[in-house]
Amino acid sequence: MSLAPSERAPATGAATTTATGTPAGRGTHRHPGSARRGRRRLLTPESVPYLLIMPAVLGFAIFKAYPIAASFWISLTTGNGDDRQFSGLANYRRLLDDPLFWTALKNTALILVVQVPLMLGLALLVALALNSTKVWLRPLWRLGVFVPSLTGLVAAGVMFSVILNRDAGLLNWVLSLFGVDRVNWLGSPVWARVGVVLVITWHYTGYNAVMYLAGLQGVPKELYEAAMVDGAGPVRRFFSITLPQLRPILLLTVVLSTIGTLQLFDEPYVLTGGGPDNATLTVTMYLYNNGFKYFDFGYASALAYALALIVSLLGILQVRLMGERR
Repeated sequence: MSLAPSERAPATGAATTTATGTPAGRGTHRHPGSARRGRRRLLTPESVPYLLIMPAVLGFAIFKAYPIAASFWISLTTGNGDDRQFSGLANYRRLLDDPLFWTALKNTALILVVQVPLMLGLALLVALALNSTKVWLRPLWRLGVFVPSLTGLVAAGVMFSVILNRDAGLLNWVLSLFGVDRVNWLGSPVWARVGVVLVITWHYTGYNAVMYLAGLQGVPKELYEAAMVDGAGPVRRFFSITLPQLRPILLLTVVLSTIGTLQLFDEPYVLTGGGPDNATLTVTMYLYNNGFKYFDFGYASALAYALALIVSLLGILQVRLMGERR
């Protein structure tokens, strides 16, 4: 029986094609080799570094750049939720006329001026003592000095609120042993600021002392030996060798401590809540109150940008004043 024309096998050597001219059986599938060549073109030596940093760039764009841009836009608006209207620089003009903002800024500056020199000076003294070979059990003392910085800020605030309690506080009990009257540490504007300074100093002195200690151990001993041969005493060696060698670390700790104090929130919030009479109200706490108590996010964002500007200007000024002279 003869086959129908449509059932006959194609002639040997003839190329079977589709109506569009594509060889039968291949369709539009790409050859595996072309995909590999595409990947090889993507993974060139020049492109690999960019591919490696791409996750970090995306993370920065999503979690940093976008919130920064969005908060700046919010600072130019008024209202809440979807009922937000563009108001230009109205929030910034309001900030300049807000007496409570200036009170918070004054409190923050006062704590900064008192606390940072006190803490860093104490940290340097501790580091000098721990660097001395005459100190017994130095590793144990170093650990003990650093432990407070491992304590959570909220936990430290709660602990000191108990210690500074007027009626049942440990500090007033110790003072009473020497015949000193009880001090209302958290109820007086002056003593409340002192309490905040005590908490910050206790918490961060050890951290800065460890940084200074690392710098001291990096100072070449030959410099001290040469100075002693020339007749330089301990004070002269400290000011002529130790401090110049510690200048980069001193600059780092001053800048970091200044930034941290300008952003002070946890300690006064837990200890006093900003009181009494707004004596411990800081800029960051005032920002928090406007944003999350009064839901005035536009004004809170303006406060955040004002604080960022102050931090940036102070950081630049400190680097200029304390930076290495070439």
